Amino acid sequence: MKKQYLIGILTVCVLLVSCVDWMMETPSFVLRQISLKPRSFTEMNLIVALDVQNPNRFDLTLRSFQYTLYLNRKEIGSGRLEKEIKIPSSSTTRIQAPLTANFKNWSESLSAVIAGGDLPYKIEGTAEIKTFFGSVNYPFSKEGKMN
Repeated sequence: MKKQYLIGILTVCVLLVSCVDWMMETPSFVLRQISLKPRSFTEMNLIVALDVQNPNRFDLTLRSFQYTLYLNRKEIGSGRLEKEIKIPSSSTTRIQAPLTANFKNWSESLSAVIAGGDLPYKIEGTAEIKTFFGSVNYPFSKEGKMN
């Protein structure tokens, strides 16, 4: 009897984890700001401010986040954030993520940044999200204009 009970509980747990995609809306990522931190003559570190929106009725935890940033349709660089950040239910949380960029990639978009105005961007990558149902890797891609 105990063995059947354990198998039943295990089956329910496996089904819950496998159904996370059906029960959960995908969070969205919007680029808000880029801060420059020169590192050398050929490379610089950037801090990217992103708004993460959780449309769900339950909290999410962003476990890891890797991404590539494009400005003016040119790849600027990529980054990875390995820090757990709680995203409360039905809200938006601003996160700061590091990005390493080469000057050769950045130079073409630098004039657009200095000139001001709307700067087209695209950010894409994968976010590992932890919920009370389990962890899921979500691929994402967001395009917009930063002003």
